[in-house]
Amino acid sequence: MGQDARGFAYVERADGSVVITHHGRAAGTLRGGRAAEFLAEVGADPQLVMARWTGNYRRGNERTARQHPRNRG
Repeated sequence: MGQDARGFAYVERADGSVVITHHGRAAGTLRGGRAAEFLAEVGADPQLVMARWTGNYRRGNERTARQHPRNRG
């Protein structure tokens, strides 16, 4: 199981599936080939990899989008 202050953790189950959690809540479950692909990739920066796989990460353009004239209220 891997965990960090950023809140992501994962557990590899006996059936080969992987459950990714964020601050204790399930963020995604990977099975089969996707689970194996995730486990092969998770070594470098686990927090970034888990954020990317769950879609729970900032893309860096939020402030720019908020300031766009179309989005001003």
